[in-house]
Amino acid sequence: MHQSICRGCHGGCAARVTVAGGRVTRVRPGLGSPFNLGQMCVKGLSVPAMLYHPDRLTVPQKRVGERGRGRFAPVSWDEALGDIAARLDGFRRETGPESVALGQGTGRPHYFHVIRFANTFGTPNWYEPGLANCFIPRITVSNLTYGGFVAGDYYGDTPPRTILFWGHNPLVSGPDGELSFPVKKALAAGAFGIAVDPRRSETARRCGLWLPLRPGTDAGLALAMIRAIIEEGWYDREFVEQYTTGFVELRQAVAGYTPAWAEAVTGVPAAAMLEAARRYALDRPSILDWGVSIEQNPNSLQTVRAVAILRGLTGNLDVPGGDVFGHDLIGAYPVLRQALPAEALGRRIGADQYKLLGGFRAFMPSAHIPGLFAAMRTRDPYRVRALLLFGNNPLATVADSRAVLDSLTALDLLVVTDHFLTPTAALADYVLPGAMWPEIDGVIELPLVAPRGVCAHRKLVQTGECRQIEHILNDLAGRLGLAGAEEPLESILDARLRPAGVTFAELAERGMILAQPSYRRYLEKGFRTPSRRVELFSKPLARLGYDPLPSYREPPESPVSTPDTAREYPLVLTTGARRREFFHSEGRQIAVLRGRRPDPLVELSPGTAATCGVADGDWARVSSPRGSIRMRVRVTPDIMDGVASVDHGWWFPERGAGHFGELESAANVLTNAGPPYDPAFGSYQLRGLLCSVEKE
Repeated sequence: MHQSICRGCHGGCAARVTVAGGRVTRVRPGLGSPFNLGQMCVKGLSVPAMLYHPDRLTVPQKRVGERGRGRFAPVSWDEALGDIAARLDGFRRETGPESVALGQGTGRPHYFHVIRFANTFGTPNWYEPGLANCFIPRITVSNLTYGGFVAGDYYGDTPPRTILFWGHNPLVSGPDGELSFPVKKALAAGAFGIAVDPRRSETARRCGLWLPLRPGTDAGLALAMIRAIIEEGWYDREFVEQYTTGFVELRQAVAGYTPAWAEAVTGVPAAAMLEAARRYALDRPSILDWGVSIEQNPNSLQTVRAVAILRGLTGNLDVPGGDVFGHDLIGAYPVLRQALPAEALGRRIGADQYKLLGGFRAFMPSAHIPGLFAAMRTRDPYRVRALLLFGNNPLATVADSRAVLDSLTALDLLVVTDHFLTPTAALADYVLPGAMWPEIDGVIELPLVAPRGVCAHRKLVQTGECRQIEHILNDLAGRLGLAGAEEPLESILDARLRPAGVTFAELAERGMILAQPSYRRYLEKGFRTPSRRVELFSKPLARLGYDPLPSYREPPESPVSTPDTAREYPLVLTTGARRREFFHSEGRQIAVLRGRRPDPLVELSPGTAATCGVADGDWARVSSPRGSIRMRVRVTPDIMDGVASVDHGWWFPERGAGHFGELESAANVLTNAGPPYDPAFGSYQLRGLLCSVEKE
């Protein structure tokens, strides 16, 4: 029995792994972790089935014949990496290193090593789908507003009295150490839950108050709650006076966001909005547990700002049972940012337009995905010839799937490292077998960016010729003569752990280090902002040319903005519904998981289903101005009338390569990667779009 950390998603559950005969035979929850409390989801329990699935990639493969046919022949690692390195070197010399791009999935153990490779190769063009539309806007806004990221204090001696779940369903999707198990414990202990979500999600069903709002109007609701908290005198007067700046300007800015205005815009009854604002502000300590949906719109910066300001007004910052800052437990990953030539910064696609995504103030400067994929197709602003993907399936997980397909097929070289042959991998020139978490060494902080603990896990088994992605990248880097290629991964992990006073080997044996809780650190040093206060009015944003105060913008495609489109597509679409069994597009090969969720779903209320002429269990066509997909209808009272919610990440591995149906039921066939974009992050509209549903 080995103690480890499950990385089957980016949750980070403590796990106990049984190994016999060189194979993982069983995975069970580990004990002693405050993050998963001796529990685990079905994905983690199913790891042996994933590791030894007959379709698992176990040797490097090279494309045979036309791209997209899914035909490959096995090759050696030396042959594959030698040819890939030679071609990358040719691109670097002929059209510049920026003509090579790198992409990766969310929350992967190799995340920072991909950035390290990009920097040393000299390309500014790397991406991860969440940077404009998931998590990075929340991190950046938190840094600008409070001077650091915060996470709910579910772990101390003082339990929260109120939890405001905003666009987040942690009972199904618990990212980065913010897991479902402490949330369920807090609700069971009596915390009052408030859910802002067009769906009465698994989390919302455990809440005392559900605020179903029109998708894409979150900023309007948040601004109305800010106004109510100020005008009703529910704000923490002492905290606001002593530890915030910009209160007067904020009060003036939100004056027009009345309860009646908010009800008309969002669909949330004014009385329910006021009740939610009052409870969150007064029945403290309160946690604001926010999620990805507030970032998936072209008003991402100001939507996240409006929600973030609620914490500052109510004093629910760095207090027991509220939202708290993390601890500086370990050092940063050495991504060798200094190795990227200064002139390359100006070549990063989108950096000049989206300063908080690709500019110098960005948390992790990266390329703008719509611009990057467009450059593959159009060669504007220059030609992008190669893409190296690591644990990313953009045909299922990037907006506008048809444009993604055209982009990938236009490349000179596509290399995909993954566990299975995905729809994206089927288009590749080389498919490389990546190791799963029981096959790798790694360190993870939990919760991510606001850590209270740091954990390590050791490689336990070897499957076929699968390799840890950091080692693949180092091998490529060595062949290309890049800086840092000779530094072993364990040396990097040891250096990161030096502040904690342990080596990687020692922490892997020990399992976890937890920081002692501490609160109200601002009393001594203030907040890590230029003013040392919570900045309700943000001067750094003003200096960058952005509005220093939050505001509402109607989504560019909506019943209000595009009434002519709404006549043909009368429903409001929300995408990205998660299921416990799957992590984005992963897991659909696994029988026990697929048996629980066999079909892609579109959820409709009874009234909406009747209007569309569909019944529960029917197959239906869900259409938007971008295209049409096939989904199974689920009729439920747990969704707002006039809204259609579609599952995320669908494809059909059982059909075999070349027949995966990657465009048949993929939510991103419906979504829009086009402008307008958020002016700071380049975020695009993934929710609040328009659609229609009709029986197949």
